[in-house]
Amino acid sequence: MGVKAAVEIGVAIGFVLTLAACSDGATSGTVDGERIFNQFCFSCHMAGISGAPKPGDMADWAPRLAKGEALLLDVTRTGIVPAMPPMGMCLQCSDEELLAAIRFMSTPP
Repeated sequence: MGVKAAVEIGVAIGFVLTLAACSDGATSGTVDGERIFNQFCFSCHMAGISGAPKPGDMADWAPRLAKGEALLLDVTRTGIVPAMPPMGMCLQCSDEELLAAIRFMSTPP
């Protein structure tokens, strides 16, 4: 399978997960970064597609964390062409939810 096909499959999976999450309903009042990760980030970040930093892999996350959470949040909001869609496809996520997902992924196991 070529890189283009793998990226297209990843985007398609992300789209399906986004649609499934839209029906999830209300939150419990606390932001669960793991839930956001599992619904929106999992398909690319677990496999490291297009250089996505893998959850808990501090070698992947250290250079990003060194730039600060504000920049990580900004990049998450805008996306990285062509690797990451804006907001990681969690278009309804708040900044708080995006940061919770970033914190979940960037914390060692």
